Amino acid sequence: MVDAEGNAVSVTTTLNGSYGSKVVVGGAGFLLNNEMDDFSVKPGAPNLYGLIGTEANAIAPGKRMLSCMTPTIVLKNGKPYMVTGTPGGSTIITSLFQTLVNDIVFGMDARANVNAPKFHHQWWPEDVRIEKEFPAATKEALEKMGYPVKVGSPWSRTELIRIVDGKIEAVGDWRGDDSVAGE
Repeated sequence: MVDAEGNAVSVTTTLNGSYGSKVVVGGAGFLLNNEMDDFSVKPGAPNLYGLIGTEANAIAPGKRMLSCMTPTIVLKNGKPYMVTGTPGGSTIITSLFQTLVNDIVFGMDARANVNAPKFHHQWWPEDVRIEKEFPAATKEALEKMGYPVKVGSPWSRTELIRIVDGKIEAVGDWRGDDSVAGE
């Protein structure tokens, strides 16, 4: 969110998997998350998103779980320029990285940026995931370099607010039921 005075906030919350732990707090009406999945229950075993944990991430008192939540505010000349975030587990970081690169390197406008096809790669499994809309030539080039490519359905829903010359641009991702509001 960005207000009329230029104050900005990006917040990420999570249930982790669909419906979190599937436990509703009695009388309160909200679900508890299942972020315990972001600890390593067994070294070498993948979590919900295929991330492999080690002994360093084992469940133990005083430890914090790993998380990919990455609410992001980019400043330009000391003022908020971009406010963004997305759900998506282990795909969050690559989705937001692409959002930043699309703007900073490729100069894409906010709507084209958010709605551009996404890719994702993590250490394990060793494949590159791409959305169906990804350019065929890029897919073929990745395969020629030896990358196993898997085409799949969308996984993120990037939200983006950009402030350009005092004007606020807000975009909700086509991948979800998202919308934006403003004056």
